[in-house]
Amino acid sequence: MLSVHGRKPAAVVVEPIAKAFLKVGLSPNVVTVVGTIVTIAISVILIPAGHLFAAAIISGLFVAFDMLDGTMARLSGQASKFGATLDASCDRITDGALFCAIAWWLIYTADAAQSTVIACFITLVSSQVISYIKARGEASGFTMVGGLIERPERLILGLGGVGLEGLGVPNAIAVSLWILAIGSIFTVFQRMLIAGRQEHANREAARRSAEQEPA
Repeated sequence: MLSVHGRKPAAVVVEPIAKAFLKVGLSPNVVTVVGTIVTIAISVILIPAGHLFAAAIISGLFVAFDMLDGTMARLSGQASKFGATLDASCDRITDGALFCAIAWWLIYTADAAQSTVIACFITLVSSQVISYIKARGEASGFTMVGGLIERPERLILGLGGVGLEGLGVPNAIAVSLWILAIGSIFTVFQRMLIAGRQEHANREAARRSAEQEPA
């Protein structure tokens, strides 16, 4: 939801930074790769070590500029299919690293309940499925816009739970993970329904068109 409605407000901050990066000679793809490497490093180093609040804050700062590379590509005219594929692939890797790091902390540091670990695994898997449905649906010609839990919501809830747990709020990660797990499962079915409705609408349009053709 936020990915649909939050781009215009964020552009006020993102565009000046994008212009500054372009002036110093950085390319959108370099920003994508560097941002991914730094974000992964923060997650897999700080979260397993128990530095939860620091991990949430620093990761949040980098994640907040997720639109930066795309904005740079648009402003510079360097938008490409490869760049879009690279960005989407790096997003999947970053999300996977974050929730793998959380799972590691739950299992080896926090000795968390099995149910919480299960919620983390559900979130990890379903987040990849949600993104795959969108990509496969768009490749099939569907318009896959919206969904209850998209990447912004996933990162806000995930990092929010990590940060609050780091501040001493009990069960913050568990609560955020279960919200994400349930919401992500709902979003999988929601996006399948979006694709199914469009398929049905396309078939009905094709049938009506065929009926109207002269014999």
